[in-house]
Amino acid sequence: MTARPEHIDSGTPKPPYLAAACAGAGVFLLYVLTLAPAPTWWDTSEYIATAHTLSIPHPPGNPLFVTVGRAWSVLLSPLGLSPAVRINLLAAATSAGASFFFFLIVHRTLVQLRGAGREALIGSVMAVVVSATAFTVWSQSNTNEKVYTISLLIAAAVTWLMLRWHDRRHDPRSVTLIVLAIYLMALGATNHLMSVLPAGAVLVFICLARPKLLAHPRFLSWSVGAVVLGLSFNFFLPIRAAERPVINEGDPVCEGVVETAVAIYTNGAAGCPALAASLRRDQYAKPPVTTRMAPFSHQLLNFFQYFDWQWSRGLDPDEPPSRSRLPFSLLFLFLGGIGFFTVWKGDGKTGAYIVVFGATLSLALVFYLNFRYGYSLAPEITGERSHEVRERDYFFLLFFALWGLMAGLGVARCWLWLGDRMGSQRNASPVLAVAAIPFFLNLSWANRAGDYAARDWAHDLLNSMEPYAVIFTNGDNDTFPLWYLQEVEEIRQDVTVVVVQYLFTEWYAKQLRERTEPGRQRLFVSAEGLPYADREPPSGPALTLTDEEIETIGDGPLRDNMDVRIGDLGVQYPRGMDVRRGHRIALAIIDASSAERPIYFASRDGEMAEMRLSAWGVSEGLAVRLHMRDLSGEQPPEYRQAATGLGEEWFNYPRSRRLVDDVYSYRGLADREIWPDYSTKGIVYGYYRLTALLAALADVEGEEEASLRYRQMAEEFLPVYWGGTQAMRTRSQGG
Repeated sequence: MTARPEHIDSGTPKPPYLAAACAGAGVFLLYVLTLAPAPTWWDTSEYIATAHTLSIPHPPGNPLFVTVGRAWSVLLSPLGLSPAVRINLLAAATSAGASFFFFLIVHRTLVQLRGAGREALIGSVMAVVVSATAFTVWSQSNTNEKVYTISLLIAAAVTWLMLRWHDRRHDPRSVTLIVLAIYLMALGATNHLMSVLPAGAVLVFICLARPKLLAHPRFLSWSVGAVVLGLSFNFFLPIRAAERPVINEGDPVCEGVVETAVAIYTNGAAGCPALAASLRRDQYAKPPVTTRMAPFSHQLLNFFQYFDWQWSRGLDPDEPPSRSRLPFSLLFLFLGGIGFFTVWKGDGKTGAYIVVFGATLSLALVFYLNFRYGYSLAPEITGERSHEVRERDYFFLLFFALWGLMAGLGVARCWLWLGDRMGSQRNASPVLAVAAIPFFLNLSWANRAGDYAARDWAHDLLNSMEPYAVIFTNGDNDTFPLWYLQEVEEIRQDVTVVVVQYLFTEWYAKQLRERTEPGRQRLFVSAEGLPYADREPPSGPALTLTDEEIETIGDGPLRDNMDVRIGDLGVQYPRGMDVRRGHRIALAIIDASSAERPIYFASRDGEMAEMRLSAWGVSEGLAVRLHMRDLSGEQPPEYRQAATGLGEEWFNYPRSRRLVDDVYSYRGLADREIWPDYSTKGIVYGYYRLTALLAALADVEGEEEASLRYRQMAEEFLPVYWGGTQAMRTRSQGG
């Protein structure tokens, strides 16, 4: 595989690796200063917990992240940092590592246009600044909310390797750089398929620069070997699943090496059923891209909405595209276009690579992801599951990092152009301040310093329940923080957390039964302030169904009346009623557990309402306890029925007061300037509702001092529910 002599480069200057490392270190410092000290909402808690315990997160399992995260955490443990901070630092370090390669990429372009020197270094710094402070890039880099910063690092490294190969293609050994790039993409696929997104650009680049390489037998054999080796990291999944970790989503256990290999190397098209289903993400039942979940035009609008956030998120707290942000969005759209043109002008082949890569990360990805209507868009579209459950800007992390890089290059190009016309680059230097716009306009929204909200909420909810309780949760946000607290901080491990959505799978119910059997049930450990006496652990598991019974339960209308015994009362679900699989298993858990395990729900809405049990709910702090009783008869003396504008429901008044006064922690939840994720504001509303109801009940009881205190607490939570005190001020100033 030797290069043809007629196509040999004259050589390029040595890349400024030290300067790039300094730029990456500066980005890392920015992320450290704004780092979350604890898990934040959504998947952060899950990924911190699985990395800390070397477990398996939701499909496709992300084995590369889990192992790298565990190794990283162990290496940092002598520093005395909490596991949450260590894993959040992994996001910061990998994103800053991408900035290292981005610096080199831009510097190469500027050297081609102007030659090596201070101007190329300054321009590269500007590009890295804009890329690193784009809102989504920043907010994904100071908290490990996803695994995508590892993919960002891989994509940046692959791009740099391809450019280095092009610059050194006269050297026969340079082809190893392409093989290394292919290996990194294959290895990155075991982190997330986002790592494979440079593949199209890589192929186009090779076709333009040296197409005959694609037919070279040795190159092809090396490339296949690199893919096989990289994807082999997925063998971690069945090996670790067989060891029964506490978090074992998908339970991808396989019987043999051959069926495991088939599943891995066909990406789930055949082979081991459990592993194949995990790799295909069957759990999420995503339709094919030909079945559009929303019009493509709306999906493009949703994409532009996220683009609109990147450069001036703090100007408007509202989520839809904003007139306040639009001038900056158009400015950085224009600057990004200049950046792309600059790359093309410096080297047409590199320009083609960047254009194809950018198109893959934007238009192609929008089409492939096939989102429902945006979470905060098209409110006129109603109906169950018509909208995404949250904002999905993180899927476009790579694009926003790339566009920010091109926009920063555009700033540098404008600076150089003006300097040429003004006779001095120093005279034109004020234009460089444009690169700092995203930093100043995104800082308040991207900053996660001091944010303990998810951690403290999990602490408060778990400690709302009596020993050996079972709690049914509604989804990610009221589940993953509980996992974090139990598996990382080892708090209230006696509580059995049941994700009702997972009960629609076969593996999850079996795991619940296995983990709550006598001898495996984790014990209650009391802590200061908890109002609970110790008790003997339950004598049986939380679920007594056999494997065969679990596997035969399905969805659909009941053929006969279904009676569920809960405590001293029975609940009848009439024949013909549509009861889904997950709810049938949940009812079986309640039936088997309620004699020895207190039953709770994360809220009286959601799953509790779906199972028609809300009438028997009694609020104990943030949790809702299921207490089956005659609602028309005399109630326990500690129960009060709240009758306010917030609704009517039963409350365990003394228990809730004890929890609010002596147990709960509210860091990041009360009196907060910005609550950046509106899809999670229901968490804050729960605190507001709790304290407002306590104020009303204390008033009825004649406890004026307590009523005033709870009312003041409610007043601290309410602005946070509306987006934070700063967001409310911005809205009021905007009229």
